[in-house]
Amino acid sequence: MAEHSALVLGRPRFLARANARARRAQLGAQAGPYPIQEILRTVWHGHGTGTGGAGPGTEAGYAARVRHLPAFASAPLPEQPPRVSRAQAWGLLPDELSALGVAAADATFERLQRPWLWQDGVPVVSKAARAVLESCGLELPRVAECKSSVDGSSKLLLQFGADRVEAVHMPRAVGSGRVSLCISSQVGCAMGCGFCATASMGFHRHLSAGEIVGQVLRVVAELGPRHPSELTLVFMGMGEPLHNLSEVARAIRVLCHPRGLGLSSNRITVSTSGLVPEIDELGRLSPRPLLALSLNATTDEVRGELMPIGRRYPLSLLRAALERFPRRPRERITIEYVLLAGVNDSNDDAVRLSDFCATFAHNINLIPFNEHALASFRAPAEADVERFARALLARKRTLVTVRRSRGRDVQAACGQLVQS
Repeated sequence: MAEHSALVLGRPRFLARANARARRAQLGAQAGPYPIQEILRTVWHGHGTGTGGAGPGTEAGYAARVRHLPAFASAPLPEQPPRVSRAQAWGLLPDELSALGVAAADATFERLQRPWLWQDGVPVVSKAARAVLESCGLELPRVAECKSSVDGSSKLLLQFGADRVEAVHMPRAVGSGRVSLCISSQVGCAMGCGFCATASMGFHRHLSAGEIVGQVLRVVAELGPRHPSELTLVFMGMGEPLHNLSEVARAIRVLCHPRGLGLSSNRITVSTSGLVPEIDELGRLSPRPLLALSLNATTDEVRGELMPIGRRYPLSLLRAALERFPRRPRERITIEYVLLAGVNDSNDDAVRLSDFCATFAHNINLIPFNEHALASFRAPAEADVERFARALLARKRTLVTVRRSRGRDVQAACGQLVQS
């Protein structure tokens, strides 16, 4: 995986800058049309979930707008791909299908959203309904590549028009039938996290709700599981889901609809790098998924160097957002902590991590860094991982899991997803 460059312990500023220089050198400074500085300046406000009012961003206008979605206005070159591929029918709810003139909209939605009802890989609907759906866009992503890991997981390269994203299909155990599916919400990512391979792509565009749902349906149709009750979804693939919250929220509504896959919101987890206003907005969704926070540092200085969003939202604001996040009985917020050797794995870090989590129900996932060629960080030694975990457990009673990422041999592990 990664070629290890010299690591200067305790100097995350050096590491972040060195990693940025390495990425620019490897990718020819191609970071996509949306620089991180510009996006951090605007903080992505105005991306509502479309759950109220009657303006152009609400559900009332969504079904009509999907037929006429524009290209990104700020894409400077004519060869830039369009804003969305022809996949928008997958993101429509039954009442929106009805508004478009689809007869028997509930039954049509059911046939669209349940792959076990399809024939030869396509939904069976009436000729009139198909004409309406195809005018919105009825294309599923193409599986351009599927790599199988020795641990049973599979990394799928999914193509939407000219764009590609990756998803990871992870059966829990041989014969159990249960599957965790890691899906993407964007092409690339704007967050610029120094340890994440996806950051090297820059941000290209959001996936639409139809593309997110189509991603799930395509993988389920190809690899299972046998029944949606055996499926767990995690928004931990390419992209920052809360940067694209309006489309992610719509996709979750479609995936949880009882006439479709009917997933429980308790089986959907959205992971964020820490967009505080959008965490609040996520808490108001219905259905509302579970929340995971990618924390990865215990001081504002180190977090700001590893994750540029940390400069916008310090740890005090982030913790306050987690404290007020609404939780169902026995629900916990997952804190994801990527362990980087010599950077964030000291005993003092363990104490600060424990203190950060002390005021809200949580569980902590420790993730030894999955090394890759686009970052010079190293994974800590096994003894250091165990020492860190024991320091956490000695501090306060908490649930700590050391997550052994799957699919490392096919570059499908946490932080390794990237497309040039």
